[in-house]
Amino acid sequence: MIAFPIHRIYLARAVVDMRKSFDSLIDLVQHQLKRDPYAGEAFVFVGRDRRRLKVLLWDRDGFWVLAKRLEKGGFALPVAALSKDACEVIEMDHASWGLLLEGIRMLTANRSHHDTRIPSLSIH
Repeated sequence: MIAFPIHRIYLARAVVDMRKSFDSLIDLVQHQLKRDPYAGEAFVFVGRDRRRLKVLLWDRDGFWVLAKRLEKGGFALPVAALSKDACEVIEMDHASWGLLLEGIRMLTANRSHHDTRIPSLSIH
């Protein structure tokens, strides 16, 4: 398992060409999402068919690009990402990130408590 200390995870709403890699994803983060790719935040990009996603993140001395392809079905995006009034980028909490990777639909739910610890982004 690889763990990254990530404070924020952002999901890009726009469909991204999954042929893009380091430099073109960094450019998207800077110019389209108006974020700093060196800030230690994770940026999630989903392909047109929702079967593929890529994650760009900075790790102290270099960038990582992680990719996942589902063999069946597609990634279930958060309801906020599907709204026509949503921003270009949507911040996700770590629970929503886990649900997205598992293909579980994210519906509106109430959180019973708030945990202030900073979890790490884990890739199994």
